[in-house]
Amino acid sequence: MSGQGRDTRPGGERLRAARLARGITQRDLAELAGVTRQAVAALEAGRSEPSLRVAFALAQATGSTVDELFGPEVRAPMVRARPVAALGERGARVALARVGTPLVALAMGGDAAMRAGFAPAGGVLEDPPDGIRPLGAGRPTVVVAGCDPALPLVEGPLAVLDPPVAFAWWPCGSSEALELAASGAVHAAGVHLRDDAGGGYNVEAARARLGPGGGLVVGFAAWREGLAVRPGVGQRVDGLADVARASLRIVNREPGSEARALLERTCEELGLHPAELAGYETEARGHLQVASAVAARLADVGIASEPAARTYGLGFVPLADERYDLVVPRAVADTAEVHALLRVLGSSWLRAQLGALPGYAPAGLGEIVAVLD
Repeated sequence: MSGQGRDTRPGGERLRAARLARGITQRDLAELAGVTRQAVAALEAGRSEPSLRVAFALAQATGSTVDELFGPEVRAPMVRARPVAALGERGARVALARVGTPLVALAMGGDAAMRAGFAPAGGVLEDPPDGIRPLGAGRPTVVVAGCDPALPLVEGPLAVLDPPVAFAWWPCGSSEALELAASGAVHAAGVHLRDDAGGGYNVEAARARLGPGGGLVVGFAAWREGLAVRPGVGQRVDGLADVARASLRIVNREPGSEARALLERTCEELGLHPAELAGYETEARGHLQVASAVAARLADVGIASEPAARTYGLGFVPLADERYDLVVPRAVADTAEVHALLRVLGSSWLRAQLGALPGYAPAGLGEIVAVLD
């Protein structure tokens, strides 16, 4: 399906949508743009047309262009994009980004749709499985896959670059993230995978997955991984053996995640069979999701990072010190999106934000850990 169609939304509705996407009131927008609240209300209701000065001010205040807010009401033509995973049914929201040459689409459901609120979409699935109607003009977007809930913090400094760069996050385990990077679906993979030799992290796994193309391993943060423990049982848990002995229920991570691999290694060291752990077959796709399940008393303990456990006020029993890095394939290392990402990794603001999160250590943030040739 191709061609252009009429967008039934008037300029006022587009202005209102842009305002709501920023989470601000009409009064807030009026103050940012230097106009009255009544003027904003009249524009959103379609009762007036903006002057050129007001149109530019409102566009700047909402992070839009004048054409996006008040331009001709023409729908963007259909595009074809490579789905990172199944996109769903007609009308499903997606994030759109160009990774090298191909256009990729990420489904915006579940964790990918929310960061304490709905994230803005780049398009809507109109002709399944891959026909997408963009929502407005496309913008340069850096796409990162990985499990660290701190990854969206890079969105702030990316947005203030000149020109600004958008951010799309695909939450998944480290192995899946590396596979997506190796296949050209994302610009970078966030990983914490223990190397077989030497006890280090990420370099050998990245070398194996990226193959002869190689790439970069860039530092992001370090943390401890272990058991997030529900209040009330913490004094009874000093390790995984106590979990098995007390028949406590555990919430696990998905296959391919380093957290699950750590749990299995610990079981092996203790001579435990995973089946001895109640809840071993459960799967939560993310550190915060594990901690949330424990905090909601759906389980007694969970395998997660210390920052996730502290965020939910849970007890924590460390099992391993881990390093979290970003792996960038050589094929996209010289793109403007990756250059922007590497630039903001050196931001003092980002370092301060990571350092303020309990359990994070951003000492290696932005440092080149390895160049894989």
